[in-house]
Amino acid sequence: MGRGILLADQADAEGIEQGVRQFGQVLRDGGGRVTQALPEIEWRLLLQTGLLLGDKISPPIPPWVFAILFAIPFLAWPSIAVPRRGYVVRDKDIVFRCGVIFRSVTAVPFNRIQHVETSSTPLDRKFDIAALQIFTAGGSGGDLKIDGLSADVAERLRVYILDKVGASVEDA
Repeated sequence: MGRGILLADQADAEGIEQGVRQFGQVLRDGGGRVTQALPEIEWRLLLQTGLLLGDKISPPIPPWVFAILFAIPFLAWPSIAVPRRGYVVRDKDIVFRCGVIFRSVTAVPFNRIQHVETSSTPLDRKFDIAALQIFTAGGSGGDLKIDGLSADVAERLRVYILDKVGASVEDA
């Protein structure tokens, strides 16, 4: 006899019952037939997980419920993240803050700025948004990138920062 589930009719019940005692517990239905024989460890595992409850198991969860449960965080994220992003241009520097879980505030003094550029992807251009990237002296650790600005605001900020720095303004 092998391990696993055995199905039998009433005539074979006694023979199967004797053969499978060594492999696990024997289950009988209302008519006294041996319907299943499972090893004891598997039996307890299945019983604990609720897989042998038969009619008492609720129907499986439809896929659209999982879709909704996964979509809720993605739809709610912008309303959480956007209010926590911002920038301010002060007399001597520009300050940018961002982050929901890990928050950061970056201040870039105008006297450290070497280069400023705006960039946008084709999708950004479709929605008229751009990114402003500020490059500083001393490596990439002090560089700053502000995404999601309107293209007009990004260009005005670029021109203003270059005027503050004293660099020549080139058309992008």
